[in-house]
Order: sequence, then C-alpha cells, then structure tokens
Amino acid sequence: MITGLFETHLKVADLERSMHFYGEVLDLELAHRDETRPIAFYWLGTRGDAMLGLWLEPPKRIQRQHFAFRSTVQDVLRAPAWLRERGLTPRNFLNDGTDDPMVFAWMPALALYFTDPDGHSLELIAMLEEQPRPELGVVSREKWESLS
Repeated sequence: MITGLFETHLKVADLERSMHFYGEVLDLELAHRDETRPIAFYWLGTRGDAMLGLWLEPPKRIQRQHFAFRSTVQDVLRAPAWLRERGLTPRNFLNDGTDDPMVFAWMPALALYFTDPDGHSLELIAMLEEQPRPELGVVSREKWESLS
C-alpha cells in the first residue's frame, strides 16, 4: 500500500525568503506557487518523485521540524564544501563543531545536517551498501570504513 513519502510541508515565516533558500540556494525546482494562498511547492529529485510544500505562517505558529533529503554517498561527502559555498553551516549528528558526515550503523547510512532560515533541521542522507551493524551506534565515517 505505502511505497514511499511523496510530500511533506514546512511552515515558514517569510515565503519569499524560503523560496529563495530552497530554490536558489539548494537548487530545487519550483513545482507550483499558488497565488491565491501563501504556499509554494518544490520538486525533490526527479519531477513527480516527491515534493516539499512551504506554507506561510506567523512566526509564533512555526515549530521547528526535521526532515532528510535522500542523496548519494558521493554528494554527502561533497556536501560540507557545497553547503559552505552557499553560506550554510554543515554539522554532523553530534553537532560537535565538525562537519564530517557520520554513519548511522543500524541502517547503515551516511548523513550530514544543516539548517534552513526558519531553523528547521535538514539532513542529507545516503544509504551505504554494507550490512547494518547496530551495535556500533553512530560513528565517524573513518571509524565505519576502518571496521568494514
């Protein structure tokens, strides 16, 4: 019955600012902007695969959320520099001041985080081909590679 996630929505305080962020900074393709109400939709990945909706709301009604963008291992590894080029601060899962992607060994997947203008936590994540090793928890990429 369920084969994936098609659409998710975020409440944003400034629709124009968020449209600039998701469209210009993150290079997402605008799918539709509804001029009759304050909302814009962006395609995630290939057109028709998944969508992100941005809904204008008063700042006091915005609750910070988290979601992850599917990516490739190569792109997650390139992401720290790519994000910094766009004026964004990449961070790892531990938020310890470093920006080297970390591995969630139970999946396993490589992940890196950053924040949008409203403080929503965004993640780039890529599944790894190795077998899951949940006993390792969350580890650095270097540790994962040394144990694989």
